[in-house]
Amino acid sequence: MDHILQLKCLVCGREYSPDEIDYICPEHGNEGIVDVRYDYDLISTRISRESLAENRDYSIWRYKPLLPMAMDAEVPPLAIGWTPLYRAERLAERLGLRHVFVKDDGRLPTGSFKDRASAVAVVRARVQQAEIITTASTGNAAAALSGICASVGQKNVIFVPESAPPAKIAQLLVYNSTVMLIKGSYDDAFELCLEAAAEYGWYNRNTGYNPYMTEGKKTAAFEICEQLDWQAPDVIFVSVGDGCIIGGLHKGLKDLLALGFIETMPRIIGVQAEGSNYLYEVWKNNEDVLTRAPVSGKTVADSISAGLPRDRIKALAAVTSTNGAYVEVSDDEILTAIPELARGIGVFAEPAGAAAWAGLVKAANTGLVAVDERIVVLNTGNGLKDIAGAMTAVEMAGSRPSRIAPDLEELKRALNKA
Repeated sequence: MDHILQLKCLVCGREYSPDEIDYICPEHGNEGIVDVRYDYDLISTRISRESLAENRDYSIWRYKPLLPMAMDAEVPPLAIGWTPLYRAERLAERLGLRHVFVKDDGRLPTGSFKDRASAVAVVRARVQQAEIITTASTGNAAAALSGICASVGQKNVIFVPESAPPAKIAQLLVYNSTVMLIKGSYDDAFELCLEAAAEYGWYNRNTGYNPYMTEGKKTAAFEICEQLDWQAPDVIFVSVGDGCIIGGLHKGLKDLLALGFIETMPRIIGVQAEGSNYLYEVWKNNEDVLTRAPVSGKTVADSISAGLPRDRIKALAAVTSTNGAYVEVSDDEILTAIPELARGIGVFAEPAGAAAWAGLVKAANTGLVAVDERIVVLNTGNGLKDIAGAMTAVEMAGSRPSRIAPDLEELKRALNKA
C-alpha cells in the first residue's frame, strides 16, 4: 500500500508508518485515534474523474485507489455502495427550500451505512489472515460485519447491548455470528470488546479505535459528489452517535478537494438526539472533547445512542472546520420524521436515519440553511431494522389500519371513514 504515507495521532500529532501500529497511538490508552494520510500525487495517477466516468464497477471498490488496501486486494462479493441519491422536491417545498436530496443507504446489503466500513474491515482482516473479527455495536455495525463475514466465510464475534432491536439481533443469528448480548450499555459492550480483542488477538473493527473504518465510510461522500456531477452540495445533514460517519464524510470531502475533484467544502451539519447529545453540547459550549463527561445516551434512535462518542475528535472537526453546526432533536421529532420522509419521497428510515431529516426540518425553521442551498440528507439505515419504532411513529401520525370483514359494504363504510 504505497499510497499511504503515515498514520497521524489526532491527540498529540505523532506520526507512524502504516506497519508501525495496528490501530491507535499507544501514548493515549484507547483514546489515541489516528488519521490515515495519503500520497495524493501518487493517487492522482491511478484515479481521475474521467477514469471513474468509464468505470462500470458501481460499488465502493470503484474508489479503491483512495482506500487503505492494495489494488489487487480481494473484496467481498456483496454489492456495497452506489446507493441512490433522490431529489426530494415535495419535501423541499414544504420547508421552503429548492434543492434537497436524500441519499438512501438503507439500500445497502444489510440495510445500513455501516456496510461501507465493515467491508473495508473484512478486507484488511483477511489480508492479515485474522482467524476472528470482532466489533461492539448498537446493532447496525454488528449486522454489517456479520453479513459481510458470512459472504466470505469469516468467523466473527459480536458484542451488542441486550436492548438492541430484535430485527438487528436476528440478522446476527441468521448470519451465524457468535453473539454476546451485554447486560449493559453500548459503552459497556465496547469496553468488553476491546478487552476480548486484546486477550485473544482478534481483529478489531471497532469504530473510533480502528482508523480504517473512517476510510470505508468516506465512500458515501465520493458517491454524493460524483452523483451530483462533481458539484459538491452546499450542506450535508447526517445523524451522529459515535461520530465515525460524520468524520468519514469529512475525510472523503477532504480527499476530493486534495485531488481537485471538487472545488468547495460543504458545510456539515451533525444531528444528535437530545438524550445522546454529547457532541452537540461540546460544540455549543466550546468544551474539551477529550475530557467532557459522558451523557446518558438514551434515545429511541438506538443506532445513534452513545454516551461517550468514540470518534469524537473527528466528529467535532467535521463540523468546526467546515463552518457547520450541531443540531439536537427530540425523540418525538425523530419519530415524526419517519413517516414524513417515507410519505414525501418513499424512503423508509429507521429512527437514526430519520434523525437527519428531523435535523433539516429544525434547521430550515431556524434559518440555519438558505432557500437556494443544495442540501443532501443522509439516511443511514432501513426502517425494517426497527419495526417497533416505525409503529410508534405511525401511531403518533394517526395512521391505523381498518379491520373489516371480507364484505364490500363494510369496505365502503371503512373507506368513508378514512
